[in-house]
Amino acid sequence: MIDWAAGQGWLTAGGKRLEWACWGDRAAGPVLVLLHEGLGCLALWRDVPARLAQATGLPVFAYSREGYGQSDPADLPHPVDYMTRHATGVLPAVLDAIGAPAYVLMGHSDGATIALEYAGRVADFRVRGLVLMAPHVFTEPLGLAEIARARVAFDSTDLAARMGRYHRDPVATFRGWNDAWLNPAFADWDVTDAIGYLRVPALVIQGRQDQYGTLAQVQAIADQSYAPVDTLVLDDCRHAPQFEQPDAVLAAVRAFTGRLIAHEAARPEGA
Repeated sequence: MIDWAAGQGWLTAGGKRLEWACWGDRAAGPVLVLLHEGLGCLALWRDVPARLAQATGLPVFAYSREGYGQSDPADLPHPVDYMTRHATGVLPAVLDAIGAPAYVLMGHSDGATIALEYAGRVADFRVRGLVLMAPHVFTEPLGLAEIARARVAFDSTDLAARMGRYHRDPVATFRGWNDAWLNPAFADWDVTDAIGYLRVPALVIQGRQDQYGTLAQVQAIADQSYAPVDTLVLDDCRHAPQFEQPDAVLAAVRAFTGRLIAHEAARPEGA
């Protein structure tokens, strides 16, 4: 189990050494676990974890997946189902290492997909809810075209140098993500089957101008989940609601987690 009081450190999951950090009091309620995007990492959450802890009163935990930030390198190339593999093969060990009795999984982009897949594919009654920002559950031409443009930008600009401020090996980080999405087999990628197995409430947040996915992603989750789904579509917002509309995101997460906690408190003991 990690030493929460240390505030940061390393844990081992999926055979890899992963960096982590935490905020708040672990005993204050369900731990809000942050799962980063396809080119994100622990450091790239910036001040979001601290602001979430302050806004919700909940403990917050974030980590860098293998191949990101300062965590151990990933085994490349990523298979097409790399998000499913992380959800089912790595995230369980991360949650066990945190050692909390309850969790809310909050993911962005790839991280949102991993959170959804964990809740839909792993029987873990510690998970009480999901916050999914810009999730993707199937491929769309719009998203694939944007990812192809990202490759051009990586090859022709200083993107690698900028990523190097946050990632141990920015080339491997970028190629791992980009090559997987541009693999011809990824055109048929679809994990909507996991939605039907969700049994916890979800808050889905997406920018109306998201360049990586349309509102069809949000609608699929709302339509196919048997558990309650709240949706928040933000105007003047693209793929990163937590940075482009931070106050709206914080308010929505605070309200959502507040309802979860109130519902838990109202449940009969032993239910």
